[in-house]
Amino acid sequence: MIKVTVKLFASFRLGRFDMEIREYPSATTVADIVRDLNITEADVGILLLNSVHVNLQRQLVDNDVLAIFPLVGGG
Repeated sequence: MIKVTVKLFASFRLGRFDMEIREYPSATTVADIVRDLNITEADVGILLLNSVHVNLQRQLVDNDVLAIFPLVGGG
């Protein structure tokens, strides 16, 4: 098992949490966490892993910090 700090922003916090340390199996990807949180991939705007942009296929390791931001509307 690995521990990952998950930070949610804006509308993703509604009914969830702001920040939480969660345990996942080894070989967990960013997409696995997004699905675990019942967030649709189409709603994801920015993914930062340890303050670096990543994609959904990125595999996580112990003590990673994942920040998930929704798409921003407007114009």
